[in-house]
Formats: sequence, structure tokens, C-alpha cells
Amino acid sequence: MKRYSAFAIAREAFRYHTGWERAWRSPEPKSRYDVVIVGAGGHGLATAYYLGKNFGITNVAVLEKGWLGGGNTGRNTTIIRSNYLQDPSAAIYEKARGLYETLSQDLNMNVMFSPRGVLMLAQTEHEVRGYKRTAQANAYQGVDTEFVSPERVQELCPILDIGGPRYPVLGALWQPRGGTARHDAVAWGYARACSDMGMDIIQKCEVTGVTQSGGKVTGVQTTRGDIACGKLGIVVAGHSGQLAEMAGFRLPIESVALQAMVSEPIKPCMDVVVMANSVHGYMSQSDKGEMVIGGGTDIYNNYTQRGSFNHIEETVRSLIEIFPIVSRLKMLRQWGGIVDMTGDRSPIISPTPLRGCFINCGWGTGGFKAIPGSGWAMADMIARDAPGPLAAAFSLDRFAEGRFIDESVAAGVAH
Repeated sequence: MKRYSAFAIAREAFRYHTGWERAWRSPEPKSRYDVVIVGAGGHGLATAYYLGKNFGITNVAVLEKGWLGGGNTGRNTTIIRSNYLQDPSAAIYEKARGLYETLSQDLNMNVMFSPRGVLMLAQTEHEVRGYKRTAQANAYQGVDTEFVSPERVQELCPILDIGGPRYPVLGALWQPRGGTARHDAVAWGYARACSDMGMDIIQKCEVTGVTQSGGKVTGVQTTRGDIACGKLGIVVAGHSGQLAEMAGFRLPIESVALQAMVSEPIKPCMDVVVMANSVHGYMSQSDKGEMVIGGGTDIYNNYTQRGSFNHIEETVRSLIEIFPIVSRLKMLRQWGGIVDMTGDRSPIISPTPLRGCFINCGWGTGGFKAIPGSGWAMADMIARDAPGPLAAAFSLDRFAEGRFIDESVAAGVAH
């Protein structure tokens, strides 16, 4: 694999960029792999990458029914943070945030990680108490956050109207090392690194069945033929329930659409990420000048990637109260993604009733920021046949045993 560098760009400029090779191979599937990962989004590709990097397991296929990164990885608002309340959540999200810091160097691909800082506004007394509690918990967890005053909020984001009539800003939970990254570059970087290790990334390859013998997985049936495997990882976000049914078990999740939008590009006016749960919206500015805006999930279960007009209206109406500038912007484009929600709004990273089959799902509205940590934990579990310290608390058993990891406040609304 050619290394990307400033010198490579200069060299190719003199050759009219004719010397660039494909970022990853597109091979025909082999008849058997040690590990098959279903889902070539960020989480699936990260799982494959860390299987190779951390454990030397490279006879791996990553199957994708559509195109690489075409699911939720390419349909989010790219926010990265780790300021969660519960210890297991803070651990895996902080692991991910730390890996994002050096991901461009690790993958030799500029993922455009921007640690610009994340503000989570407190606009009611309940939120003030909740965020102060979270800041205290984060201090014990080793996560760098603090609760800041309204004046500091105004200093960090001057375009905010902190004295809004319905929801004045009473403070905010501030994570200075949170931020954003380029979502497609994250997927492309992992794919390129996996391909360089000899792994097969097979697009346009839909899984139609899971084969098993004696309670153990033996392979998958696909639209491109049967593929045998020793171990199977299911990492397909909103379609996890469908794959689980093929494997013979059920999941405690529901799939709903989450949508977002971007405005027309404007001059730089905010260099932080702002999340406002009370008015149900969040916003940041992209490197191209667009205002990236997100809101809540649809209130009914569905598999659409379009979203619904009422959420667009509600989100924009709410954000206008704290960002008056939004009222004068035109919407450039809008999209939706299928998210999988658990009852406690925490993910599932777990072995399944089918031996040799492992599942990673339930990230809800916050999957992008977890990609490196999720892949790290999933790879560790597949390689060792048991969850490691990052994944142990997120097992399927917790729903039967009542060991919920309640992050409904931290994860139920915003990214």
C-alpha cells in the first residue's frame, strides 16, 4: 500500500495524479475465512482492523450488502465526546476518543479529527444538577470535563443567545477535547488498512442466512454464494434484529430513523459543538462552512433513511430560540439513518446464544463517536471468545438480570 504524504501529493501532481492506486481491493469472496464480519460501516471495519493489528488475525472478510460506509457511518453529525455518566459508558467512549486523537497517524489517512470542544447546554435547573453530577463522575473516571457558567458559554460560542425567553442558558457541561471527525474518511481509512493486511472487503454482498451445526456457527449464506467461517461478527446497526433472527435469537432493540440536515455554507461563526437537549437539537459548523444540525428520532419504528418533515420543523424551530442566526439560512440537504435503540440506551457487545457468533449493536444515536473503542472491544471479544473489560458490562445478559446501564439522559437525544 502506498503511503499518503505531502511528498506523494506533490509527486502525483507532476504526473497528473495518474499514479494513485485503489484505496482497497475488491476481491471475489473465498469459500472460507477464520472470521466473517457482517457490516462494512465504521464499527465493522474497526473490528476487522483491530483483529489484525492487536491479534494478528487477518483471514477476515467484511461483508456489506450496499457500499462501504453507506449506512449510519455516512449519515451522522460526526460528534465525538465521552462525557457519559456511567462508568462502563465513560470507559469505552473515552477509549474511542483517545484512539481518535492518533487515528490519522495510525491509519495513514487524514480523518480530520478536530478537538474543538463540545458544549452540552443546561437550560433547566434539572439539567444543571444533572450535568454537575456528570462532571463529578467524569472527574473520578479520568474524563476531562467541567461545568461552566453562562458567561463562559457565551465566550466559547458568541452566536448563542444565552438569555432566551423559554430556555435561558444556565451553564453547560464542557468537554474541551471532544469534537468532530470526517465520517467517510474514518470508514475509508479503516478499509484501506484492512485491505493492506490482506483482509477481503466485499461490497454488494447481502447475507441471507446463517448456517450452524450443533449450536455453533459454521458460515453465512449470501447473494454471492455460501461462505464458511470459524467465527461470525454481526455489526449492522439498525438491521441487527434481522440478522439475529437469521441466527436464531432475538434482540431487545427497536429500529427508528434519526435525521439531520446541513445549511448552505456561510463564513465561520462557531468553532465548538453545541448540544441542547431541552430544545432537542445540536449544531456545529463543518469545514466547508455548512451548519450541521441534528435532532431527535422518529416516534415510531421504521427502516426509512429519509426521516420526516415534522422533525425538521421541530428541530429548526427549537434551535432558532438559541441560535437566531439559523432563521436566515436555507437548508442545503437532509438525510436519515436507521438507529438501533436498547431500553437503557446503551450498546450491546456480547457473545450470543449461537456459539462463535458475536454481536455489536444498540448504539442508538451515538455510534460514530464510539467507532474505535467499539472495534477495539469487539475484536478483543472475538479473538478471546469472551468479552474483555471494555465490553463485559454491555452483555446481553444484563437485560435478563436487571443490570441496566442507564444512559437515557446522556444518549437518548443527542449525538
